[in-house]
Formats: sequence, C-alpha cells, structure tokens
Amino acid sequence: MLNIALPKGRLGEKVYGMLERSGYGCPAIKENGRRLIFESPDGSVRYFWVKPSDVSIYVERGAADIGIAGKDILLEYSPSVYELLDLNIGKCRMAVAAPKGFYDDRTRTLKVATKFPNVAKRYYAALSRDIDIIKLNGSIEIAPLLSLSDVIVDIVETGTTLRENDLEVRETVFPISARLIANKASFKFKTEEIEELVSNMRLQIKKDD
Repeated sequence: MLNIALPKGRLGEKVYGMLERSGYGCPAIKENGRRLIFESPDGSVRYFWVKPSDVSIYVERGAADIGIAGKDILLEYSPSVYELLDLNIGKCRMAVAAPKGFYDDRTRTLKVATKFPNVAKRYYAALSRDIDIIKLNGSIEIAPLLSLSDVIVDIVETGTTLRENDLEVRETVFPISARLIANKASFKFKTEEIEELVSNMRLQIKKDD
C-alpha cells in the first residue's frame, strides 16, 4: 500500500483528480464528511488530508510514502525528501513587493516582513543586502502600510491583493508549482510502486497540457 499525503484545499482536490485519472482512484474520498483517511477498495493506496505546510513533515518522517508540496514549502523548510516530479499545477511565484514608488535606501537596513524567513534571508544574502526579518503568520500586505516593514516577501498568484493595498511586485524570487515528493526510505523499499505512479502521473501531465 502506498500512503499519500494530500494538501487540503483546491490544490489537493486537483492533484487527487490527476491521481484518479492515473489509476489511483479512491471513491470514499469524495464522500461528504469529516474523515481524513481513505483507503482504495483494492487496498493499493491510502490517502489522507493534511495542512499544506505539513505535507513535507509527514513525508520526511515516514507517515506518508509520497505527498504533494509547493516549491515554496520545500525551499523554506528544506525537508530531507526526494523531489520526484513537477506537477505543473498550483503555479504562482515568490516575490518581493513594496508600496508604489518605494525607494530602497541601501545605506540602512531593509525591514522585510514575510512568512518565509529562510527564503528571504537566502535571497537577500545573495544580494549582499542587510535586512531585518519580521516573521508574520497572517496577511502581511498590511505591514508596509503601517510602517512595520519596508517590503514583503510572499507568494503572489494574481497580484489582486497587492494592487488593492497599493503595493506592487518589485522582484520575482522564484516560480512556484506543486511537486511530488517521496520519503527516502519508502523510495528504497517501494521503488517499483512509486516509479510506476510517477510514470503514470507524468503521462497525465502531458495529457492535461
């Protein structure tokens, strides 16, 4: 049996659709209710829903053989997992945004609000820019408006929220998409099953294109 961690929400539902079309269907997962774990009738696969930011933890720790995580999560937390496949969905980008007309005075420390401190530190270290990280968990667009930060580093999909708060993208840090990841021990002991799933998913991605 393959244990698969799916991220709750639209992305997880979209990924499950791909898996179902690839031959890994589990009818019970479509039933209304609060169950979180579902097994296929033939016992070949077990799915469970988890918070998107927790998928890599379940996979790294071996509770799941494989899972689906955004590239943002993988770069922020650097889990010890194998990244097997870019699913070509859940596309967006990590970006630096600031109030319109913002001028970066490099003679002073730049205040950066973000949910992704490790990503922000690496990005600005590569630019040799001194920064002060302000770790936030909620909507960080408000931080520059209240002078808590100069800029923000966050995920941008359409940019609508930024525009509505008079912010604009200044730089793209990296593109984001959903990735299929695997536990290292699971890949060793379930190589055939996992590689077959990856092959089937790769075919599905080509069909969807």
